[in-house]
Amino acid sequence: MRFEEQLLMDLKTELAARNERSRRVGRRLFAGAAVAGLAAVAAVAVPLLTGPEPAYAVSENANGTVTVEIKEFRDAEQLEQDLKEFGVTADVTYLKPYTKCRNDRGALVGGGYDTPEEWRKSVHYKVARPGAKGFDIDPRQVAEGQTVVLEFTENPKGPVKSQLKAEVIQGAVAPCVPEQDPTQLG
Repeated sequence: MRFEEQLLMDLKTELAARNERSRRVGRRLFAGAAVAGLAAVAAVAVPLLTGPEPAYAVSENANGTVTVEIKEFRDAEQLEQDLKEFGVTADVTYLKPYTKCRNDRGALVGGGYDTPEEWRKSVHYKVARPGAKGFDIDPRQVAEGQTVVLEFTENPKGPVKSQLKAEVIQGAVAPCVPEQDPTQLG
């Protein structure tokens, strides 16, 4: 074999080896890109399929009370439905900072309260109490035909991030009409 022929054969062998190596590298790059693409799709799809984190948590305690932990001021209607499953008819309203609902939402059970002493003896005080995680509702304080009205107000400037007003109303509950709350600084 002549030198030129040998050189040509060596060159062909080298080119074939290079093509094989480039195919392997190309396959690896393609596989890596595919895995990265699947990871990106999963990062977007999983939260869409599983949904956002719940706005609240509801659980029953051994003593018969129901603990409500509010994480975000949203899904009021769903919270009302979930409380109904625990035997609590509720009307939940989330309010903007420095506002409250007008005081004409319905007939207060027990006729209301004027002094702190009357408040502490009332069903309104007993129905929703602060707990270790949020607040506890006592369903035994709510009779048939009564509704626990829960009004949450954001408090962005204070050490406490929200305020809760709880009352028990007999019969129909009027919708909340928000108004400025003079007791909150703003």
